[in-house]
Amino acid sequence: MSNNNIQSVRGMNDCLPEVTDTWQVFESIVRDWLRRYGYREMRTPILEHTGLFKRAIGEVTDIVEKEMYTFVDELNGESLTLRPEGTASAVRSVIQHNLLYDGGKRLWYMGPMFRHERPQKGRYRQFHQVGVEALGFAGPDVDAELIMMCADLWRALGIAPTLQLNTLGDYESRQRHRTKLIAYFEAHQDVLDEDARRRLHSNPLRILDSKNPAMQALNEAAPRLMDELDEAALVHFEALQAVLRTNGIDFEINPRLVRGLDYYNRTVFEWVTDQLGAQGTVCAGGRYDGLVGQLGGKPAPAAGFAMGIERLLSLMELGSSTLAPQVPDAYLVHAGEAAQAFAWQVAASLRSAGLATVMHCGGGSFKSQMKKADASRARFALIIGDDEAAAQQVTVKPLRGTAEQTRVEVPLAIEFLKQAST
Repeated sequence: MSNNNIQSVRGMNDCLPEVTDTWQVFESIVRDWLRRYGYREMRTPILEHTGLFKRAIGEVTDIVEKEMYTFVDELNGESLTLRPEGTASAVRSVIQHNLLYDGGKRLWYMGPMFRHERPQKGRYRQFHQVGVEALGFAGPDVDAELIMMCADLWRALGIAPTLQLNTLGDYESRQRHRTKLIAYFEAHQDVLDEDARRRLHSNPLRILDSKNPAMQALNEAAPRLMDELDEAALVHFEALQAVLRTNGIDFEINPRLVRGLDYYNRTVFEWVTDQLGAQGTVCAGGRYDGLVGQLGGKPAPAAGFAMGIERLLSLMELGSSTLAPQVPDAYLVHAGEAAQAFAWQVAASLRSAGLATVMHCGGGSFKSQMKKADASRARFALIIGDDEAAAQQVTVKPLRGTAEQTRVEVPLAIEFLKQAST
Protein backbone atom coordinates (compact mmCIF):
# COMPACT_ATOMS: atom_id res chain seq x y z
CA MET A 1 0.00 0.00 0.00
CA SER A 2 1.29 3.45 -0.95
CA ASN A 3 2.17 5.79 1.90
CA ASN A 4 0.08 8.40 0.06
CA ASN A 5 -3.06 6.27 0.39
CA ILE A 6 -3.08 4.92 3.93
CA GLN A 7 -6.50 3.56 4.86
CA SER A 8 -8.00 1.53 7.67
CA VAL A 9 -7.47 -2.24 7.71
CA ARG A 10 -10.16 -4.09 5.74
CA GLY A 11 -13.06 -5.01 8.01
CA MET A 12 -11.97 -2.56 10.73
CA ASN A 13 -14.05 0.59 10.49
CA ASP A 14 -13.72 4.14 11.73
CA CYS A 15 -16.55 5.32 13.98
CA LEU A 16 -17.01 8.98 13.08
CA PRO A 17 -18.62 11.60 15.35
CA GLU A 18 -22.14 11.35 13.88
CA VAL A 19 -22.09 7.59 14.49
CA THR A 20 -20.32 7.87 17.83
CA ASP A 21 -23.12 10.10 19.11
CA THR A 22 -25.57 7.22 18.54
CA TRP A 23 -23.18 4.70 20.09
CA GLN A 24 -22.86 6.81 23.23
CA VAL A 25 -26.63 6.94 23.66
CA PHE A 26 -26.80 3.16 23.17
CA GLU A 27 -23.99 2.61 25.68
CA SER A 28 -25.73 4.86 28.21
CA ILE A 29 -28.94 2.82 27.88
CA VAL A 30 -26.96 -0.42 28.29
CA ARG A 31 -25.10 0.81 31.38
CA ASP A 32 -28.31 1.87 33.08
CA TRP A 33 -30.03 -1.40 32.12
CA LEU A 34 -27.23 -3.53 33.59
CA ARG A 35 -27.03 -1.39 36.73
CA ARG A 36 -30.73 -2.01 37.37
CA TYR A 37 -30.11 -5.78 37.27
CA GLY A 38 -27.15 -5.61 39.66
CA TYR A 39 -24.38 -6.38 37.12
CA ARG A 40 -20.99 -4.72 37.61
CA GLU A 41 -18.56 -3.76 34.85
CA MET A 42 -15.19 -5.43 34.34
CA ARG A 43 -12.53 -4.60 31.74
CA THR A 44 -10.06 -7.17 30.45
CA PRO A 45 -7.10 -6.82 28.05
CA ILE A 46 -7.62 -7.02 24.31
CA LEU A 47 -4.56 -9.33 24.09
CA GLU A 48 -4.48 -12.74 25.77
CA HIS A 49 -2.25 -15.80 25.60
CA THR A 50 -3.35 -17.93 22.64
CA GLY A 51 -3.65 -21.00 24.84
CA LEU A 52 -6.57 -19.41 26.70
CA PHE A 53 -8.79 -19.49 23.63
CA LYS A 54 -7.63 -22.92 22.51
CA ARG A 55 -8.57 -24.35 25.91
CA ALA A 56 -11.81 -22.41 26.28
CA ILE A 57 -13.30 -22.25 22.79
CA GLY A 58 -11.94 -25.58 21.50
CA GLU A 59 -9.17 -26.24 19.00
CA VAL A 60 -11.54 -27.79 16.44
CA THR A 61 -13.65 -24.67 15.93
CA ASP A 62 -13.76 -22.15 13.10
CA ILE A 63 -12.69 -19.40 15.47
CA VAL A 64 -9.49 -21.09 16.62
CA GLU A 65 -8.67 -22.81 13.34
CA LYS A 66 -9.37 -19.96 10.91
CA GLU A 67 -10.37 -16.66 12.47
CA MET A 68 -8.03 -15.63 15.30
CA TYR A 69 -5.49 -12.83 14.93
CA THR A 70 -2.49 -14.63 16.45
CA PHE A 71 1.16 -13.62 16.45
CA VAL A 72 4.40 -14.40 18.29
CA ASP A 73 5.74 -11.71 20.64
CA GLU A 74 9.29 -11.27 19.39
CA LEU A 75 10.57 -10.20 22.80
CA ASN A 76 9.74 -13.43 24.64
CA GLY A 77 8.46 -15.87 22.01
CA GLU A 78 4.94 -16.07 23.49
CA SER A 79 1.98 -16.69 21.21
CA LEU A 80 -0.59 -13.93 21.72
CA THR A 81 -4.08 -13.44 20.28
CA LEU A 82 -6.44 -10.51 19.90
CA ARG A 83 -9.55 -11.64 21.77
CA PRO A 84 -12.16 -13.17 19.41
CA GLU A 85 -14.80 -13.23 22.18
CA GLY A 86 -15.12 -12.08 25.78
CA THR A 87 -16.20 -15.00 27.97
CA ALA A 88 -12.79 -16.72 28.07
CA SER A 89 -11.09 -13.49 29.15
CA ALA A 90 -13.74 -12.81 31.79
CA VAL A 91 -13.41 -16.30 33.28
CA ARG A 92 -9.61 -16.08 33.19
CA SER A 93 -9.83 -12.83 35.14
CA VAL A 94 -12.29 -14.26 37.66
CA ILE A 95 -9.96 -17.20 38.32
CA GLN A 96 -6.79 -15.09 38.43
CA HIS A 97 -8.25 -12.66 40.97
CA ASN A 98 -10.28 -15.24 42.93
CA LEU A 99 -13.49 -13.24 42.52
CA LEU A 100 -15.75 -16.14 43.52
CA TYR A 101 -14.25 -16.53 47.00
CA ASP A 102 -17.31 -14.93 48.62
CA GLY A 103 -20.06 -16.17 46.30
CA GLY A 104 -21.52 -15.59 42.87
CA LYS A 105 -20.77 -12.56 40.72
CA ARG A 106 -22.81 -10.74 38.10
CA LEU A 107 -20.40 -9.11 35.63
CA TRP A 108 -20.47 -7.34 32.27
CA TYR A 109 -18.05 -5.85 29.77
CA MET A 110 -18.17 -3.96 26.50
CA GLY A 111 -15.55 -3.53 23.80
CA PRO A 112 -13.96 -4.65 20.54
CA MET A 113 -13.42 -8.28 19.50
CA PHE A 114 -11.42 -9.51 16.51
CA ARG A 115 -12.02 -12.30 13.99
CA HIS A 116 -10.37 -12.74 10.60
CA GLU A 117 -13.53 -13.32 8.60
CA ARG A 118 -14.71 -12.21 5.17
CA PRO A 119 -16.14 -8.74 5.85
CA GLN A 120 -19.80 -8.28 5.00
CA LYS A 121 -22.71 -6.25 6.33
CA GLY A 122 -23.12 -7.01 10.02
CA ARG A 123 -19.89 -9.03 10.22
CA TYR A 124 -16.62 -7.17 10.60
CA ARG A 125 -13.07 -8.13 11.54
CA GLN A 126 -13.15 -5.69 14.42
CA PHE A 127 -16.62 -5.79 15.93
CA HIS A 128 -18.04 -4.76 19.29
CA GLN A 129 -19.94 -6.73 21.88
CA VAL A 130 -21.67 -6.28 25.18
CA GLY A 131 -21.03 -9.40 27.26
CA VAL A 132 -22.89 -10.40 30.42
CA GLU A 133 -21.68 -13.21 32.70
CA ALA A 134 -23.30 -14.65 35.84
CA LEU A 135 -20.80 -16.91 37.65
CA GLY A 136 -21.50 -19.08 40.67
CA PHE A 137 -25.24 -19.60 40.09
CA ALA A 138 -26.40 -23.13 39.28
CA GLY A 139 -30.16 -22.92 38.87
CA PRO A 140 -32.37 -22.23 35.87
CA ASP A 141 -33.46 -18.99 37.53
CA VAL A 142 -30.26 -17.28 36.38
CA ASP A 143 -30.74 -18.63 32.85
CA ALA A 144 -34.22 -17.10 32.94
CA GLU A 145 -32.89 -13.80 34.30
CA LEU A 146 -30.39 -13.50 31.46
CA ILE A 147 -33.07 -14.11 28.85
CA MET A 148 -35.64 -11.85 30.47
CA MET A 149 -33.20 -8.99 30.85
CA CYS A 150 -32.52 -9.23 27.10
CA ALA A 151 -36.27 -8.94 26.45
CA ASP A 152 -36.27 -5.85 28.68
CA LEU A 153 -33.50 -4.24 26.61
CA TRP A 154 -35.23 -5.00 23.31
CA ARG A 155 -38.29 -3.11 24.53
CA ALA A 156 -36.11 -0.13 25.47
CA LEU A 157 -34.45 -0.17 22.04
CA GLY A 158 -37.72 -0.63 20.16
CA ILE A 159 -36.73 -3.89 18.43
CA ALA A 160 -38.27 -7.37 18.49
CA PRO A 161 -35.90 -10.27 17.75
CA THR A 162 -37.27 -13.75 18.42
CA LEU A 163 -35.91 -16.21 20.96
CA GLN A 164 -34.65 -19.68 20.04
CA LEU A 165 -33.93 -22.06 22.90
CA ASN A 166 -32.28 -25.46 23.33
CA THR A 167 -30.43 -27.57 25.86
CA LEU A 168 -27.17 -29.43 25.31
CA GLY A 169 -27.55 -31.53 28.44
CA ASP A 170 -24.57 -32.61 30.53
CA TYR A 171 -21.30 -34.34 29.72
CA GLU A 172 -22.59 -37.91 29.93
CA SER A 173 -25.59 -37.29 27.68
CA ARG A 174 -23.42 -35.49 25.13
CA GLN A 175 -21.02 -38.44 25.09
CA ARG A 176 -23.88 -40.85 24.36
CA HIS A 177 -25.13 -38.54 21.65
CA ARG A 178 -21.60 -38.15 20.28
CA THR A 179 -21.23 -41.91 19.82
CA LYS A 180 -24.51 -42.08 17.91
CA LEU A 181 -23.65 -39.05 15.79
CA ILE A 182 -20.31 -40.51 14.73
CA ALA A 183 -21.94 -43.78 13.72
CA TYR A 184 -24.67 -41.92 11.82
CA PHE A 185 -22.31 -39.63 9.90
CA GLU A 186 -19.87 -42.47 9.19
CA ALA A 187 -22.75 -44.24 7.43
CA HIS A 188 -23.24 -41.14 5.23
CA GLN A 189 -19.65 -40.15 4.52
CA ASP A 190 -20.39 -39.63 0.85
CA VAL A 191 -22.61 -36.65 1.76
CA LEU A 192 -20.23 -34.99 4.26
CA ASP A 193 -18.43 -31.83 3.21
CA GLU A 194 -14.78 -31.16 4.02
CA ASP A 195 -15.48 -29.46 7.35
CA ALA A 196 -17.78 -32.29 8.46
CA ARG A 197 -15.19 -34.95 7.63
CA ARG A 198 -12.56 -33.05 9.58
CA ARG A 199 -14.82 -32.75 12.62
CA LEU A 200 -16.33 -36.21 12.46
CA HIS A 201 -14.23 -37.71 15.26
CA SER A 202 -13.02 -34.55 17.03
CA ASN A 203 -16.28 -32.62 17.42
CA PRO A 204 -19.25 -34.18 15.60
CA LEU A 205 -21.76 -31.93 17.40
CA ARG A 206 -20.38 -28.99 15.42
CA ILE A 207 -21.42 -30.69 12.19
CA LEU A 208 -25.00 -29.92 13.17
CA ASP A 209 -24.08 -26.23 13.17
CA SER A 210 -23.11 -26.35 9.49
CA LYS A 211 -24.45 -23.56 7.27
CA ASN A 212 -23.85 -25.62 4.11
CA PRO A 213 -27.27 -26.08 2.42
CA ALA A 214 -26.16 -29.46 1.09
CA MET A 215 -25.79 -30.70 4.69
CA GLN A 216 -29.19 -29.60 5.99
CA ALA A 217 -31.25 -32.67 5.06
CA LEU A 218 -28.62 -34.97 6.55
CA ASN A 219 -28.47 -32.93 9.75
CA GLU A 220 -32.26 -32.83 10.09
CA ALA A 221 -32.35 -36.63 10.18
CA ALA A 222 -29.41 -36.99 12.60
CA PRO A 223 -29.86 -38.44 16.12
CA ARG A 224 -31.27 -35.83 18.51
CA LEU A 225 -29.42 -34.81 21.64
CA MET A 226 -32.78 -34.19 23.32
CA ASP A 227 -33.39 -37.96 23.23
CA GLU A 228 -30.25 -38.58 25.33
CA LEU A 229 -30.81 -36.05 28.12
CA ASP A 230 -30.73 -37.29 31.70
CA GLU A 231 -33.39 -36.32 34.22
CA ALA A 232 -31.47 -33.48 35.87
CA ALA A 233 -30.92 -31.67 32.56
CA LEU A 234 -34.55 -32.16 31.55
CA VAL A 235 -35.78 -30.80 34.88
CA HIS A 236 -33.48 -27.78 34.50
CA PHE A 237 -34.77 -27.13 30.97
CA GLU A 238 -38.43 -27.54 31.91
CA ALA A 239 -38.01 -25.19 34.90
CA LEU A 240 -36.46 -22.55 32.63
CA GLN A 241 -39.34 -22.81 30.17
CA ALA A 242 -41.88 -22.52 32.99
CA VAL A 243 -40.35 -19.25 34.24
CA LEU A 244 -40.27 -17.81 30.72
CA ARG A 245 -43.91 -18.74 30.07
CA THR A 246 -45.02 -17.29 33.41
CA ASN A 247 -43.36 -14.02 32.53
CA GLY A 248 -44.73 -13.82 28.99
CA ILE A 249 -41.47 -14.53 27.12
CA ASP A 250 -42.23 -16.23 23.80
CA PHE A 251 -39.69 -18.75 22.52
CA GLU A 252 -39.15 -21.48 19.97
CA ILE A 253 -37.30 -24.68 20.86
CA ASN A 254 -34.67 -25.31 18.18
CA PRO A 255 -33.11 -28.77 18.68
CA ARG A 256 -30.36 -27.94 16.14
CA LEU A 257 -29.14 -24.93 18.07
CA VAL A 258 -25.70 -26.01 19.33
CA ARG A 259 -23.69 -22.72 19.36
CA GLY A 260 -20.23 -22.38 17.86
CA LEU A 261 -18.17 -22.58 21.06
CA ASP A 262 -17.22 -25.79 22.82
CA TYR A 263 -17.72 -24.59 26.39
CA TYR A 264 -21.54 -24.57 26.45
CA ASN A 265 -23.69 -27.11 28.32
CA ARG A 266 -27.38 -27.30 29.20
CA THR A 267 -29.15 -24.05 28.25
CA VAL A 268 -28.24 -22.37 24.96
CA PHE A 269 -30.20 -19.55 23.34
CA GLU A 270 -30.10 -17.08 20.48
CA TRP A 271 -32.10 -13.95 19.74
CA VAL A 272 -32.53 -13.87 15.96
CA THR A 273 -34.08 -11.71 13.25
CA ASP A 274 -34.81 -12.19 9.56
CA GLN A 275 -34.20 -8.49 8.82
CA LEU A 276 -30.39 -8.62 8.62
CA GLY A 277 -29.93 -11.22 5.92
CA ALA A 278 -27.56 -14.08 6.68
CA GLN A 279 -26.31 -12.38 9.86
CA GLY A 280 -29.54 -13.03 11.75
CA THR A 281 -28.25 -13.55 15.31
CA VAL A 282 -28.04 -10.36 17.37
CA CYS A 283 -27.50 -11.94 20.81
CA ALA A 284 -26.49 -15.44 21.89
CA GLY A 285 -25.43 -17.28 25.00
CA GLY A 286 -26.15 -20.02 27.46
CA ARG A 287 -24.71 -22.02 30.32
CA TYR A 288 -21.04 -23.06 30.54
CA ASP A 289 -20.70 -24.85 33.87
CA GLY A 290 -17.43 -26.60 33.06
CA LEU A 291 -15.35 -23.66 31.84
CA VAL A 292 -14.12 -22.33 35.19
CA GLY A 293 -12.70 -25.74 36.10
CA GLN A 294 -11.43 -26.28 32.57
CA LEU A 295 -9.32 -23.12 32.82
CA GLY A 296 -7.82 -24.12 36.16
CA GLY A 297 -10.22 -22.61 38.68
CA LYS A 298 -12.31 -24.30 41.34
CA PRO A 299 -15.33 -25.69 39.41
CA ALA A 300 -18.27 -23.28 39.47
CA PRO A 301 -21.49 -22.95 37.46
CA ALA A 302 -21.72 -20.09 35.01
CA ALA A 303 -23.96 -18.63 32.32
CA GLY A 304 -23.93 -15.58 30.09
CA PHE A 305 -24.51 -14.03 26.70
CA ALA A 306 -23.00 -11.58 24.22
CA MET A 307 -24.72 -9.19 21.86
CA GLY A 308 -23.29 -7.56 18.74
CA ILE A 309 -23.54 -3.78 18.93
CA GLU A 310 -23.24 -3.19 15.17
CA ARG A 311 -26.00 -5.69 14.46
CA LEU A 312 -28.33 -4.22 17.07
CA LEU A 313 -27.86 -0.71 15.73
CA SER A 314 -28.44 -1.97 12.17
CA LEU A 315 -31.65 -3.66 13.30
CA MET A 316 -32.80 -0.44 14.93
CA GLU A 317 -32.10 1.52 11.75
CA LEU A 318 -34.31 -0.86 9.75
CA GLY A 319 -37.23 -0.21 12.08
CA SER A 320 -38.73 2.99 13.32
CA SER A 321 -36.56 3.07 16.44
CA THR A 322 -33.82 5.69 16.63
CA LEU A 323 -31.52 6.90 19.38
CA ALA A 324 -31.54 10.67 19.64
CA PRO A 325 -27.94 11.88 19.82
CA GLN A 326 -26.87 14.05 22.71
CA VAL A 327 -26.70 17.74 21.78
CA PRO A 328 -25.15 20.76 23.52
CA ASP A 329 -27.31 22.71 25.92
CA ALA A 330 -25.86 25.99 24.70
CA TYR A 331 -23.60 27.49 22.04
CA LEU A 332 -21.73 30.60 23.20
CA VAL A 333 -21.56 33.38 20.57
CA HIS A 334 -19.31 36.37 21.32
CA ALA A 335 -17.70 39.28 19.52
CA GLY A 336 -15.37 41.89 20.96
CA GLU A 337 -12.41 41.75 23.30
CA ALA A 338 -14.38 42.31 26.49
CA ALA A 339 -17.08 39.90 25.29
CA GLN A 340 -14.54 37.13 24.70
CA ALA A 341 -13.02 37.54 28.16
CA PHE A 342 -16.49 37.38 29.73
CA ALA A 343 -17.46 34.43 27.52
CA TRP A 344 -14.71 32.31 29.07
CA GLN A 345 -16.17 32.97 32.53
CA VAL A 346 -19.72 32.22 31.38
CA ALA A 347 -18.67 28.97 29.72
CA ALA A 348 -16.92 27.82 32.89
CA SER A 349 -19.99 28.63 35.00
CA LEU A 350 -22.30 26.74 32.64
CA ARG A 351 -20.11 23.65 32.60
CA SER A 352 -19.71 23.72 36.38
CA ALA A 353 -23.51 23.63 36.55
CA GLY A 354 -23.53 20.47 34.43
CA LEU A 355 -24.58 22.11 31.15
CA ALA A 356 -22.92 20.99 27.92
CA THR A 357 -21.55 24.17 26.41
CA VAL A 358 -19.76 24.81 23.12
CA MET A 359 -17.84 28.09 23.02
CA HIS A 360 -17.30 29.52 19.57
CA CYS A 361 -13.67 29.65 18.49
CA GLY A 362 -12.14 31.16 15.37
CA GLY A 363 -13.74 34.58 15.33
CA GLY A 364 -16.25 35.80 12.76
CA SER A 365 -19.32 38.00 12.67
CA PHE A 366 -22.39 37.41 14.81
CA LYS A 367 -24.20 36.17 11.69
CA SER A 368 -21.56 33.57 10.82
CA GLN A 369 -21.34 32.47 14.46
CA MET A 370 -25.13 32.04 14.64
CA LYS A 371 -24.94 29.71 11.64
CA LYS A 372 -22.39 27.64 13.54
CA ALA A 373 -24.63 27.68 16.60
CA ASP A 374 -27.60 26.39 14.60
CA ALA A 375 -25.49 23.67 12.94
CA SER A 376 -24.29 22.48 16.37
CA ARG A 377 -27.90 21.34 17.15
CA ALA A 378 -27.72 23.18 20.47
CA ARG A 379 -31.09 24.23 21.86
CA PHE A 380 -29.98 27.73 22.78
CA ALA A 381 -27.43 30.30 21.71
CA LEU A 382 -26.00 32.52 24.43
CA ILE A 383 -24.97 35.81 22.83
CA ILE A 384 -22.37 38.05 24.41
CA GLY A 385 -21.38 41.41 22.99
CA ASP A 386 -19.57 44.24 24.70
CA ASP A 387 -22.89 45.53 26.10
CA GLU A 388 -23.66 42.16 27.72
CA ALA A 389 -20.11 41.92 29.03
CA ALA A 390 -20.33 45.36 30.63
CA ALA A 391 -23.60 44.41 32.32
CA GLN A 392 -22.40 40.89 33.22
CA GLN A 393 -25.38 39.45 31.34
CA VAL A 394 -26.06 37.13 28.40
CA THR A 395 -28.76 37.13 25.72
CA VAL A 396 -30.49 33.74 25.60
CA LYS A 397 -31.81 32.97 22.11
CA PRO A 398 -33.81 29.73 21.51
CA LEU A 399 -32.60 28.00 18.35
CA ARG A 400 -35.59 25.65 18.13
CA GLY A 401 -39.15 26.91 18.10
CA THR A 402 -40.50 30.47 18.02
CA ALA A 403 -39.81 31.74 21.56
CA GLU A 404 -38.33 35.24 21.91
CA GLN A 405 -34.78 35.89 23.04
CA THR A 406 -34.20 37.50 26.42
CA ARG A 407 -31.27 39.16 28.22
CA VAL A 408 -30.61 38.03 31.79
CA GLU A 409 -27.89 37.65 34.41
CA VAL A 410 -25.77 34.51 34.15
CA PRO A 411 -27.28 32.71 37.22
CA LEU A 412 -30.77 33.16 35.78
CA ALA A 413 -29.59 31.88 32.39
CA ILE A 414 -28.17 28.80 34.09
CA GLU A 415 -31.41 28.09 35.94
CA PHE A 416 -33.42 28.58 32.73
CA LEU A 417 -31.20 26.18 30.75
CA LYS A 418 -31.28 23.56 33.49
CA GLN A 419 -35.08 23.64 33.60
CA ALA A 420 -35.24 23.44 29.81
CA SER A 421 -32.99 20.35 29.81
CA THR A 422 -35.23 18.35 32.19
